[in-house]
Amino acid sequence: MRAVKVVNEAQLRDCLSIRRQVFIEEQRVPEELEIDEFDQPDRAVHVLLYDDAGAPVATARFRPYHPGDGHTAKVQRVAVLAHLRGRGLGRRVMQAVEELVREAGFREIVLDAQLHAERFYQKLGYRRASDDVFDDAGIPHVRMRKSLM
Repeated sequence: MRAVKVVNEAQLRDCLSIRRQVFIEEQRVPEELEIDEFDQPDRAVHVLLYDDAGAPVATARFRPYHPGDGHTAKVQRVAVLAHLRGRGLGRRVMQAVEELVREAGFREIVLDAQLHAERFYQKLGYRRASDDVFDDAGIPHVRMRKSLM
């Protein structure tokens, strides 16, 4: 497995292809909600995980939580291809994201986890920011945080 920071359009297309399969096709998220203004190389840092054969298998992205915020990164669009889940790929892509977040100087990560994935993030050290469960694209979510200090 190899994780890379996306640096070209071909890699970004691979990220979007994974997200299309996971969020749009599998979870039925409308495309106009899934693909957004942060899907540009200069608006967010995208991470792509390749398997040993060089095929793209997982992705995620992060950006400042608020414009100009150098303290908190927001992780979004964490996706692993369905037939490869349960093999540690989500953990590996999140480790790569956290490493890049640290290198960028952020001290905290916030993310909005789908409720069914809360336990996955808890195992990685994330904790609920509140008891609120909210809807995003018709899917229940919880806000989670992790300090990198």
